[in-house]
Amino acid sequence: MNIWVRVFLPFAAGYFLSYLLRTVNAVIAPELARELSLTAADLGLLTSAYLLTFAAFQIPLGVLLDRYGPRRVEAALMLIAAAGTLLFAFGTSTTQLTLARGLIGLGVSACLMAAFKGFAQNFPPERQASLTGAIMASGGLGAVSASLPLEFALPLFGWRGVFQGLTFLLVAVAALIFFSVPQREAGVSRDSLGTQLKDVAGILANRVFWRYAPPMALITGGFMAVQGLWAVPWLMNVDGLSRHGAAEVLFALNLAMLVSHLGIATFATRLARAGIRPQALLVGGYGLALAAQAAMVVGLQPALPMWFAYGVGVSGGSLAYALLAGHFDPALSGRVTTALNLLAFVGAFSLQWGLGLLIDGLAASGLSTAAAYRGTFILLVLLQAASYTWFLLEGRRR
Repeated sequence: MNIWVRVFLPFAAGYFLSYLLRTVNAVIAPELARELSLTAADLGLLTSAYLLTFAAFQIPLGVLLDRYGPRRVEAALMLIAAAGTLLFAFGTSTTQLTLARGLIGLGVSACLMAAFKGFAQNFPPERQASLTGAIMASGGLGAVSASLPLEFALPLFGWRGVFQGLTFLLVAVAALIFFSVPQREAGVSRDSLGTQLKDVAGILANRVFWRYAPPMALITGGFMAVQGLWAVPWLMNVDGLSRHGAAEVLFALNLAMLVSHLGIATFATRLARAGIRPQALLVGGYGLALAAQAAMVVGLQPALPMWFAYGVGVSGGSLAYALLAGHFDPALSGRVTTALNLLAFVGAFSLQWGLGLLIDGLAASGLSTAAAYRGTFILLVLLQAASYTWFLLEGRRR
C-alpha cells in the first residue's frame, strides 16, 4: 500500500491535470472565440499548439525517462506547464495564448509516459494492465472536471481565474512527485546518447510498432482532437444543442471514459485469467468507438448514448502502450511508449487543426455549417476505419 501511495497517487494527480488542460478549451472555446474574434481554424491552431509541443518532445522525453527516471523528469516539466498556465491566464492576444498552450503541452508531456515508466519500475508485469486502467481513470476524472464542473466555475472565476488556480495546482503536484516518488535504478539505461537514439530508430523500424501506430494516430488521436475541441461545436452546430446541453453530453463522454478505465483497472487481471486478454479489449474498444462515430455522423438521435458509447470504446486504446512495450526490452520501455505517444499526438494535432481548416473550407464553398461539420467528420471516420482494418490484418498476419 505504501508504494502504491508513493508512486501511483502522485502520477495520478499529474495525469489528472494533464487531461484537464488538454480538454479545457472545448468548454471555454465560445469565450475565447468571442473575446479574440477567432475563426474555426484559428481556434483549432491555438488549441492544438498544446498537441504540437507535446508530440515534438516525445522522442527526447523517452530518452530522458530511460536515462534519469520519471521522478526528476516529470517534476521539472510540470514547472514549465505552470509557467504556461500563468501566461495563458494573463494573455491578451492570440499569439500569447498560442505560446502559452505550447508551454503547457511541453510541460505535461511526461505525465502519462512517466507514470508508465514508474509503474514498470515499481510493480510486477501482471499488474500493468490494471495500473494502466487506473491511471487512465485519473485522466478521465480530469476530463470530467473539464466539462460540466468547469462550465459551472466559469461564471464565478472566469477562464482566467481558472488558469490561475491551475498554476498553483501544477506547482504543488510537481513538488509531490519530486519528494514522494522513489528514485529507482531498475529499467534505467546508462548507454550513450547515440546508442539510445539508435535504439529509438530500431523501435521505429519495427513492424510491430507500425501495427499499433495508425489506429493510435487516427482513432486515439482523432478522439483527442474531438474531445479537446470539436465535440461542443459539433453538438451545437449539428445537433442543435445549447452550450449547456453540449457540456452535458461532453460530461457523459468523459464519464464514460472514467467508467471504462475503472472497469479495466478492476477487471483486466481477472479477465485475462478467464481468457479475455488485453488485446481483445483493445480490438473490441476500437470497434465500438468506430460504430458510435458512424451513428453520430448519420444523424441518429438521441446523441448522448452514442457519445457515451464512444467514450467507453475509445478508452480501450490505452492498453496499446503496455501491449506494445511488452514486445521490447524493459530498458526501452520509456522510448517505446513515447514513440507510440508521438504518433497519437501528431494525429491529434493534425486532425484538430485540419478539421477546422476543412470545416471552414466546406462552409466557404457554400455548404451550411451543419453540412460542413458532417462532411468533415465523415472523412475522419473513413480514415479511422482504414487504420482499424490495417490493425486487424496485421494481427492475423502475425
